[in-house]
Amino acid sequence: MKARLIRIAAASVLAIAVSAGVAWWQVRNAATTVEAGAKTAVPIGGPFALTDNRGRTVTDADFRGKYMLIYFGYTYCPDVCPTELGVMTQALDKLGPKAEQVQPVFITVDPDRDTVAHMNDYVALFHPRLVGLTGTAEQVRDAARVYRVYYAKAPQKDGKPEDYLMDHSSFIYLMGPDGKFVGVYPGGTGADKIVQDLSGRIAG
Repeated sequence: MKARLIRIAAASVLAIAVSAGVAWWQVRNAATTVEAGAKTAVPIGGPFALTDNRGRTVTDADFRGKYMLIYFGYTYCPDVCPTELGVMTQALDKLGPKAEQVQPVFITVDPDRDTVAHMNDYVALFHPRLVGLTGTAEQVRDAARVYRVYYAKAPQKDGKPEDYLMDHSSFIYLMGPDGKFVGVYPGGTGADKIVQDLSGRIAG
């Protein structure tokens, strides 16, 4: 019995690792082909319906007409998420007037803890126009799926059930004013590089 449980646990870990690897490969492959000027066979982005940090129901269509910088993460993230959101904030600040044509969006992968009120307090720590989106577990799952985002709970050894972390892929997605995928900025991309790229795309 014990050996069977070990095999099941090992299989589960392997499945999670494979899922994460596939998600990473799909997004990286899409980014590479877009930068090369070719059309990707892997669709990134699509319809979603979530709740913003003011309690309003929003869909992807509500952001048409502007470029979108989208980051999937969670408010209890100890380092990566605040770092990437900080980079987005710096990039928008450096863009000057052109930043008005860019909508920053933060979508949680931890809807159990990231309530509307909690998201509202959190996004206020970054850019004043940063929109935080949460929803039901199903809504978040559907949004993550169309963006090829990997995420999974990571319980901490000897920790309380609520003291878990979230493993997740880390990309800043760039969507065009038409809602279509343009490319991604991998984790660790500097604000200056994002500014350079966006400045070349935004007219004016």
